[in-house]
Amino acid sequence: MKQQSRDMIARLVGFDTVSRNSNMALIDYVRDYLAGHGVQSRLVKSPDGKKSNLYATVGPDIEGGVVLSGHTDVVPVDGQPWDTDPFVLTEKDGRLYGRGTCDMKSFIAIGLAMAPDMLRAGLKRPIHFALSYDEEVGCVGAPAMIERMAAEIARPGAVIVGEPTSMAPIMAHKGIAAARTTVIGHEAHSSQVQRGVSAVMTAARLITFLDDMMAENKAKADPDCPFVPPFSTIHVGVVHGGTALNIISRECSFVWDVRVLPGEDWRDYLDRFQAYADSLLPAMKAISPHVSITTEVLADAPPLTHEGSDEAQRLALRLSGCACCGVVPYATEGGQFRRHGWPVVVCGPGSIDQAHQPNEYIDVAQVGECETFIGKLIDQLAS
Repeated sequence: MKQQSRDMIARLVGFDTVSRNSNMALIDYVRDYLAGHGVQSRLVKSPDGKKSNLYATVGPDIEGGVVLSGHTDVVPVDGQPWDTDPFVLTEKDGRLYGRGTCDMKSFIAIGLAMAPDMLRAGLKRPIHFALSYDEEVGCVGAPAMIERMAAEIARPGAVIVGEPTSMAPIMAHKGIAAARTTVIGHEAHSSQVQRGVSAVMTAARLITFLDDMMAENKAKADPDCPFVPPFSTIHVGVVHGGTALNIISRECSFVWDVRVLPGEDWRDYLDRFQAYADSLLPAMKAISPHVSITTEVLADAPPLTHEGSDEAQRLALRLSGCACCGVVPYATEGGQFRRHGWPVVVCGPGSIDQAHQPNEYIDVAQVGECETFIGKLIDQLAS
């Protein structure tokens, strides 16, 4: 591991970019750092201006370059039993601890630390940095950046999304969509159930319906499917509802996600869910006309399929020394880049097993492997 990589990882980890917070301090730092090396950055801000994507080009703006893609936000540390300050890089026993070390500030940091190497190499084809916001809440920030990049930079030959894969190239992953369903019921005393419509109990029926759909998927799963688990999953992560034990609840909301296999459309599940919700409404409205069930789509990131990404896969195999590409069940921004017709592969340092955990870490050896990977990329684009 080079000292400049370690220093950059420490610097980026030190920014508290949990998704609920602004990432502007980190973005401003990266912009100033690149500017200090003569590289201009372009920002694509969120609608409220509190967050931003950043993209920048090192080398000539011609076709056939490579995009190094990473997200700047991290998941919360609330309630997790950390042994160290999650926003201070701590090195111990060959590991670097801190929030984002694995997922996925190390990849960004290594690339940035090697920007001077890119400049000295005299690249014949460019390396583009693409840093996004709000990936952890559903790949929300990247689409606007990708639209701008597609309009303003020469078409790249490959996109490398540096999510943690232990430096093994990944050719396909599931997509993710997220939604919030809100049930409005009718309050009454809990001893008079005939006069009320329980939002909580209605939500429970809806949640069970989602679980039943996933059980169907599990039962008919193809045993030869390379994904683990080998079916599209549906999960409810957060539920809020009710005010007191003896009040029939007026409101309950829950947030859920669908992680679909390549080739499936999550809206098929949404349509089935909506049809079931509609079937509950007549009995609810018979008690009160003011009840409702509404669902808001929060995020929709497509799966990454291997089709059309041969160039990116061959590049990653060559640079990593791996014999073949794999698949993963989690989602990345790769599908959003692929939607624009750009070849995409996912390959980055660290293991997904450490992501989102207390005492998140990356092995120092993985940092070294990523440095070698990017070093080979620089040599190839300079030749």
